[in-house]
Amino acid sequence: GVSLQPRLKPLQGGELQLLFLQQDDARRLWFLLVLPWWRFLMRRITAPERPGWRQTFEELGFSFHSMEGGYWSEGVCYQFDAAQIDLLEEASEELHAMCLQAVAYVVERDLFARIGLGEQAAALARSSWEQQELSLYGRFDLVYDGHGDPKLLEYNADTPTALYEASIAQWVWLEELYPDCDQFNSIHEKLLDAFAALKQRKPLAAPLHFTCVKEHEEDRVTVDYLRDVAMQTGIDTRFVHIEDIGYNPEAARFVDLDDLPIQWLFKLYPWEWLLEDAFAPYLRQENITLIEPAWKMILSTKGILPILWELFPGHKNLLPSFFEPAPLGDRYVKKPMFAREGANVELVDGGARIAATEGSYGREGFIYQTLQPLPQFSGRYPVIGSWIVNGLAA
Repeated sequence: GVSLQPRLKPLQGGELQLLFLQQDDARRLWFLLVLPWWRFLMRRITAPERPGWRQTFEELGFSFHSMEGGYWSEGVCYQFDAAQIDLLEEASEELHAMCLQAVAYVVERDLFARIGLGEQAAALARSSWEQQELSLYGRFDLVYDGHGDPKLLEYNADTPTALYEASIAQWVWLEELYPDCDQFNSIHEKLLDAFAALKQRKPLAAPLHFTCVKEHEEDRVTVDYLRDVAMQTGIDTRFVHIEDIGYNPEAARFVDLDDLPIQWLFKLYPWEWLLEDAFAPYLRQENITLIEPAWKMILSTKGILPILWELFPGHKNLLPSFFEPAPLGDRYVKKPMFAREGANVELVDGGARIAATEGSYGREGFIYQTLQPLPQFSGRYPVIGSWIVNGLAA
């Protein structure tokens, strides 16, 4: 594969235009860039389409650029000024700190059932939190129109997607289209720091395994990228599909296809699915360390949104959220505790359901959040994905 190491130059004060490159579909990807000399508030603009951009991406391994009929949107950007970007970063780091307080609150008061986590999930999360297991990354989904304060819609804390696109694909876009400009984005650098920190905690003799499901191109590209970053820090790595992981009862160890023990595992696979698998009873802290750690389950359930509102009522970056709809009256969003890509969400306004998505989620329960309209730009409704990597806004 190709190892890309984006380099960030110091920002020269004052004269900056800050851009997000938009992915114009339901996945809503955003990439932060810097162009000199202009100052505008947030707005949607068009950019030239690069000749041969599909071939360029395929040579880099970004093979799913056109999945579902048009995944990557080549010619759209959003402008921000420096103060707005500072605001987004500050909000993201404050939300991250609040989330850590919320985890401690859930653990100390044994609120796992309240947020949809069963007994095994609770035990694993508690042990993981008490052992201070390291987290690699997460992505806040924020609603923001360039005015006022960004508001948290939800936190993708366990298996956030669009990492490769944000860290590598948009860098290549910038280099080819605006070679004299710079990107205001430190995902790659902070991932290197995160894996370096992990290397200090991991036994030297134990490789770091990476896994995802078979026949899922997007997940495999993301996992291969993260594995490449880990190798750049000197970590010995292996890859195994999650379907090929076995369990050796005599050694009480998970193993790969070469019967090599799996002691440390990065999984692009949701914790709630993992706990439903046949080998779930064998998941114990003493026989395997997983990334993301088990305590991130507390943040990956949308039950954390009412908990945050309880701890920080009226906070400028939160939307009122509850475990029942009554406090919100007749206007709210109903969300399942666990779901993927917006499934089983209902919008209620004036007491009537105005929109809903289908799906098979919701058995763990639902939460209710204030209905917050998204800003509209040329008929599009952007959501900002703000990354936290190694505990910092990236």
